[in-house]
Amino acid sequence: MYCVTEQQIDFILNDMRRRGLEMEDLQLNLLDHVCCIAEQNLKDGDDFESFYQKTIKQFFKHELWEIEEETITLLTFKNYYAMKKTMIVSGATAVGLLLMGSFLKIMHWPGAGMCLVLGISLISFLFLPLMLILKNREASTRRDKIIISMGTLIGILLCMSTLFKIMHWPGASLLWISTSAISIFILIPVYFFTGIRNPLTKVNTIVTSIILVGATGLLFTLTSLRKSSKLTFLETKTYYKNQQLLQNMKSKVVIDEAGKKEFNDIQNICEKLKELIIRSETGLPALPADFESKNIVIYEGGLGDEFMENGEAVKSISELKKLISKYNLKAGNTGNLLDYTIFEGSSEGIFIYSNLAVLNALTQIQMGLVTSNINPAIVSK
Repeated sequence: MYCVTEQQIDFILNDMRRRGLEMEDLQLNLLDHVCCIAEQNLKDGDDFESFYQKTIKQFFKHELWEIEEETITLLTFKNYYAMKKTMIVSGATAVGLLLMGSFLKIMHWPGAGMCLVLGISLISFLFLPLMLILKNREASTRRDKIIISMGTLIGILLCMSTLFKIMHWPGASLLWISTSAISIFILIPVYFFTGIRNPLTKVNTIVTSIILVGATGLLFTLTSLRKSSKLTFLETKTYYKNQQLLQNMKSKVVIDEAGKKEFNDIQNICEKLKELIIRSETGLPALPADFESKNIVIYEGGLGDEFMENGEAVKSISELKKLISKYNLKAGNTGNLLDYTIFEGSSEGIFIYSNLAVLNALTQIQMGLVTSNINPAIVSK
């Protein structure tokens, strides 16, 4: 059996120090491994130094001091591998949820909102924070740590602004604009001017900066900075006045017990549908009296995804059609028929109309129902 000499031990220790290994415990542990391998594989008369040079390379990829860095990381950051695994699992799960949510949203199927919210929350509060911690541990320069921290912050803000947009929470536009501003005026300049100084990273820095500017510009175009037009305010104001008129007309209605349930059912379904539309457009259950001062408007656009994905809305439309058909059948030739042309056909057919068109149609149905039940004696007063 081959026996390692004192001179060979000194040779190994000196070579380890020369290669950047400074921790004494690590030197002794590695020395023990090398000596055991040498005693098992060498024979008397073999070239020890050549064997050592081949053996030591098995303990590192590039340089021997990498072992010391990894050891320090493991000693000071004991949960490294658990956190890394959690980061990968949470990231993959979040991406899966986002893809599923996007598909459900495109198809207007239920569950899209829940998948998107869960996916965005996982990325914002688990994946990105863990990535920040792990990447900062691996970063070798202060510049890299700053860039990673700022990039992570932008990523979290971007996810949050998207979540606010999806949920129609107040402050979504402000958060979106702030994220774009921080990205274009802070992150990208810092990344560009710190990376372009290094000849090795100059080209990659320029290309990446161009991509970042382009991506930020595309995201910024999704934010509407314009004030609402006078026409938009006028249309919203007209709808609000019609609502006030409807409430005033309801106060003059006298209904017999036989038709009271039918009257209330139609009115309640119309109000429920209007609430779903307004909530999907503004995030509020109803249009407030101070909508103009708060810049709250109903745009002449298609029905929101939140309304279209709501199974309750489709069910309510179907029920409303049945009630109106029944009411018109009973009204006969009195001339007090309710017009529900916009709801004819399948329940999903309503989705081709704009939100204001549907809101006005619902209000007209309510007004028509109220008009046929107003007490003339009360009106004359």
